Amino acid sequence: MAKWMKKIYLGLMLLFLYLPIVVLIVFSFNDSKLRGVWAGFTLHWYTDLISDPIILQSFYYTILVAVVATVFSTILGTLSAIGIQQYRRKTQNLLLNVNYLPVLNPDIVTAVALMSLFGFIQMEQGLLTMILSHVVFCMPYVILNVLPKLNQLNKNVLEAAYDLGATPSYALRYVILPQIKPGIISGALMAFTLSVDDFIISFFTTGQGVSNLSITLYSMAKTGINPSMNAISTILFATVLILLLIINKKDIDLVKFEV
Repeated sequence: MAKWMKKIYLGLMLLFLYLPIVVLIVFSFNDSKLRGVWAGFTLHWYTDLISDPIILQSFYYTILVAVVATVFSTILGTLSAIGIQQYRRKTQNLLLNVNYLPVLNPDIVTAVALMSLFGFIQMEQGLLTMILSHVVFCMPYVILNVLPKLNQLNKNVLEAAYDLGATPSYALRYVILPQIKPGIISGALMAFTLSVDDFIISFFTTGQGVSNLSITLYSMAKTGINPSMNAISTILFATVLILLLIINKKDIDLVKFEV
């Protein structure tokens, strides 16, 4: 009886969490602008997105910021994780606690801090500040994905590479990076997902004329519910869901390989 009750509670919880998303997806194909009235199936709102210059520009900035931020946060995060792993345990714990701060902090704290920093150094807010903010925001997650793979490395392999005449740069490129590649890929996918999904940090660190999809959705919501919002939200949800499935599949395949 207890097992059935747990299953019922779990089902109700999942229903409570995902029913609004299901409704959003369904009404993104509704042929009516009225909420709660089904007027037939249509792809009209999706085709409108293609012809809307504001949406296309927002999509361009979203992908541009996400790709650039993913590349730089992955490189910097991987190098930082390698550096952290070389320290002694006490120093590692100190650096990891510092790395946890942006992860545990509410996004609004990080956003206001970055906005204040850009104002203090008199840096004009725009595309560059948004990219820098996303790099800062995503890099800790890359470190947390790469560091466990570094801890699993066999130190004897690295020492053997040095004994055979490998330079530190050669060992990094051909010994360390190939073995931590799954962690790097997982960190990069998570960074891209977080960047695409972010609103608060983007909103506080952007400038005039630079708007990603999240900010555009927020602006559209001020004038009422537009069915195009449902279509955009559905695309964003599908994108994030696919990326999360890829990340989880890589983690499962990695566990099976290690076993």
